[in-house]
Amino acid sequence: MEYTKTEQIEILGDGADPFGVADAGLTWLPKKDHFGIRHKGRLVAHAGLLQLPISIDGVGTQVVGVGGVAVAPDLRGHGLARSVVSAALDHARTMGPQHGLLFCRPPLVPLYQQLGWRTLERDVHVEQPEGAVIMPLRTMWTPLRDGANWPAGEVRLLSLPM
Repeated sequence: MEYTKTEQIEILGDGADPFGVADAGLTWLPKKDHFGIRHKGRLVAHAGLLQLPISIDGVGTQVVGVGGVAVAPDLRGHGLARSVVSAALDHARTMGPQHGLLFCRPPLVPLYQQLGWRTLERDVHVEQPEGAVIMPLRTMWTPLRDGANWPAGEVRLLSLPM
């Protein structure tokens, strides 16, 4: 699936801050793999994936970042987020990394918890054009393999966030 500004507008409209994260002041990476749901020909839900380098307690590894999750406002509460994130995670499990990672606004934490995501209760450093910063949004993770636990130690996303 192709996912451009046009598709984003189809889901969320043409507002200045469709994801409600502009005040975080971050530069984001585009996603590589896209998952969408169409309803009556209209794109109504999306989730994107991107494999990224991360350092946990000084040990380099990879995560699958989930981002760009969007559900049309008029269709929220109908399980579309669950469906589109589940489809993305099914693919993420084939990509190799043990963990999925996402960043979200605090009001969305309960939604992702219902989908099996866990809150990472520590600061996460992410790269930005001017250098590393502490991610101001909530960081959540999910295992992509049976028995995968999040390791202890400092967390640095070695790229722009997704």
